[in-house]
Amino acid sequence: MALTKIEEEQQFEEVLKEQETLILLKNSTTCPISHEAFKETENFAGENDSVPVYYLNVQELRDLSNEVAEKYNVKHESPQALLFSDGKVSWHASHWKVTKKELAKAWENK
Repeated sequence: MALTKIEEEQQFEEVLKEQETLILLKNSTTCPISHEAFKETENFAGENDSVPVYYLNVQELRDLSNEVAEKYNVKHESPQALLFSDGKVSWHASHWKVTKKELAKAWENK
């Protein structure tokens, strides 16, 4: 599965209902570190077709980004990758720790 953009809050809620396990990247469109994390996540998604990987741009969906932080008790950071499993965040990483290797390790250990 390719990297899929979350465009609105309702879409994210539907994804959570449909997917038992998924990865979400919270991305900033103006941050160079986010740009690198996006490329790493894109590479991971490209090499792992069966893994549902989504992203949202925090500038476009600030309310959803904040809601995810609050609802799942994970401090907001950007970039930030979160592994959702059974309706909970079971792993997360931010900034330079969002790499293809770390995403693969988190998915493998889910």
